[in-house]
Amino acid sequence: MNTKIQLVSFQDILNAKHVIQNSIHKTPLISSMKLDETLGTQLYLKAELFQKMGSFKLRGVLNKLQSLSNQEKSNGVVTISAGNHAQSLAYACKNEGIRAVIVMPSYSAKNKIETTRSLGAEVIVHEDSRTLLERLNTTQTRENLTLVHPFDDLSIIAGQGTIGLEIFNDLKSIPDVVIVPVGGGGLISGIAAAIKLKHPEVKVIGVEPLGAAAMYESLKKNEVISLEKINTIADGLAAPFAGQYTLAHAQKFVDKIVLVSDEEIIDALRLLLLKGKLVCEPAGAAGIAALMANKISISDNLNVVCVLSGGNIDNKLLKQVINET
Repeated sequence: MNTKIQLVSFQDILNAKHVIQNSIHKTPLISSMKLDETLGTQLYLKAELFQKMGSFKLRGVLNKLQSLSNQEKSNGVVTISAGNHAQSLAYACKNEGIRAVIVMPSYSAKNKIETTRSLGAEVIVHEDSRTLLERLNTTQTRENLTLVHPFDDLSIIAGQGTIGLEIFNDLKSIPDVVIVPVGGGGLISGIAAAIKLKHPEVKVIGVEPLGAAAMYESLKKNEVISLEKINTIADGLAAPFAGQYTLAHAQKFVDKIVLVSDEEIIDALRLLLLKGKLVCEPAGAAGIAALMANKISISDNLNVVCVLSGGNIDNKLLKQVINET
């Protein structure tokens, strides 16, 4: 691990909680007897799909915006996102009267692009995924905007870490395993830090799509890896690279990352819909996919928490899932 990279502290996460707690939903921790029977474990679902804007992303966004100066807010902000971060930033900026410019890759779900625009953000849909960062950097420099990174920022990570605090608060006992979807790594960085800094014995396992395994490859090679191409149904996990901060947090706090296929994710979407009565997006179902496909070995006497990170599923995909049940 690169020890020169700063990590969030437990106090950072507590501070983030105080900053954002009156502006977010405290999402429920759900149990389901039918899911327990199907998956063979004592399972709890941290339902961030019920968060404002349909995903966990608002937590980090609100914490980051609070850290900006009045001048930075006046200049406006910019980011890059396939959807959930975009929507949350647009929502928060609309409420605070901050200009938001958002570069979105062309593979973003149409409903997420439309929602982001409807919230008043200026959306730039960019076709070539290889030059997304170049477009972001050019826009930021030309218009003197402040970057609100989708994942590789300590304020963002601390905001996402508040989910870990809520898991501890709501679960009657310490969890044995916490399973978290992984894209760029902001979510698992924050949750893993919150958990491991107090209870290092808890296993934290990340789940990434086979077609967008940036964190998995970065951990394997011990450096930030940028993917040549991305091919996954889970647009919310389609980050083309991990970040330097998120990689350092994963190296320090995450026990392992496992990979799931798109077919396994669709199976998980269907299970959550039929047995859990929950409409989840592909990214949010990644943890359940790993359990269903036995990518994570769990005995039946363990308390397992699985984070359902979002519920902004594309209409066409939802119809496909329903029609094939």
